[in-house]
Amino acid sequence: MAERIQKMLSRAGYGSRREIERWVEEGLIHVNGHLATAGQAIEETDQVVLRGQRLRLSSRLQSKPQVLIYHKKVGEICTRNDPEKRPTVFENLPKPHSGRWIQIGRLDINTEGLLLFTTDGELANRLMHPSYQIEREYAVRVMGVVTEEIINALRSGVILEDGPAKFEKITFAGGEGINQWYHVVLHEGRNREVRRLWESAGLKVSRLTRVRYGSVSMPRYLRTGFCEELEPKALRSIYKSVKMTYEEPTPPKKRAANKKGAPKKSKARR
Repeated sequence: MAERIQKMLSRAGYGSRREIERWVEEGLIHVNGHLATAGQAIEETDQVVLRGQRLRLSSRLQSKPQVLIYHKKVGEICTRNDPEKRPTVFENLPKPHSGRWIQIGRLDINTEGLLLFTTDGELANRLMHPSYQIEREYAVRVMGVVTEEIINALRSGVILEDGPAKFEKITFAGGEGINQWYHVVLHEGRNREVRRLWESAGLKVSRLTRVRYGSVSMPRYLRTGFCEELEPKALRSIYKSVKMTYEEPTPPKKRAANKKGAPKKSKARR
């Protein structure tokens, strides 16, 4: 079945839709010997070449997707390569079974906490798309006096330099004096949005940790700089949240045994 080139290549784990659209614009992709065009429909059987390398679409699309949770450290940046040689979140990730890791959202260099990675580009696209209203929850330590008026304003919405913004939920989580903890929830992931919302009220964020992305929460035992792969139950939940279906791998068939319990041997050819 034909699909737009950015959707099929993203689903196969070659990159995000935005990346693939950019590669098409830059003339880096050929389909059946011709330069690809924006939004072009392709089939799995088409010969697709990226930067001179033929892509293995069929095998990639048939492989089972992976989703990884990673506990980002403060000081790491959310990019594959950094010209300044700063540590990146990709340095601590294992090699995927197939394809490459696609990052779902970002965290700024001074923020720690939950990051998601997947080999399924379509899943990544939906989890980041505003239309699916995926919640992001943060634990935030605020310096200053937080009044009821400030809480109400941040829930109702304020105007930032890139448009209106608000917290969907604000929950007090402890602390005394001028250092207090709150849990806040947003439906989008604009640059430094949590910090800028609090700063709009004259308050400073002294610590910020993402603790949940959609249906996935950060395990308490997962230390910074470590990751783990999601189990099938969690995968089904996260796929369902964006109206997709996760098909579990078919368990391998058990080999039949003879009367003595040993595997049956095939007859040798003469």
